[in-house]
Amino acid sequence: QVQLVESGGGLVQAGGSLRLSCAASAGTFTISAIGWYRQAPGKQRELVAATSNGGSTKYADSVKGRFTISGDNAKNTVYLQMNSLKPEDTAVYYCNAGIFSDGIYYAYNYWGQGTQVTVSS
Repeated sequence: QVQLVESGGGLVQAGGSLRLSCAASAGTFTISAIGWYRQAPGKQRELVAATSNGGSTKYADSVKGRFTISGDNAKNTVYLQMNSLKPEDTAVYYCNAGIFSDGIYYAYNYWGQGTQVTVSS
């Protein structure tokens, strides 16, 4: 049973920073990669960043240079450090368990409950 729990969302002014956490537990299932997605009102859910156990990472163009994904294997936790936040980053952010293949992140149907990030202008 895969469980993903996000935390760290909140309200921040434009230009500010937040760090999201995704605590993962998987029982006998091995999680090889974690992705952060976001969904803004009226928009489709989109991949923001992903990382694999092997160190592969992937970022959406809109967050490159501002967001950093990292993992702490000892804590089974993946972080999303978000700097220079913009109002357009406002969304519910979701953690997902998936897999990397040929540089592409594929999401399994394992999702956290989401955490709200609101960036005020």
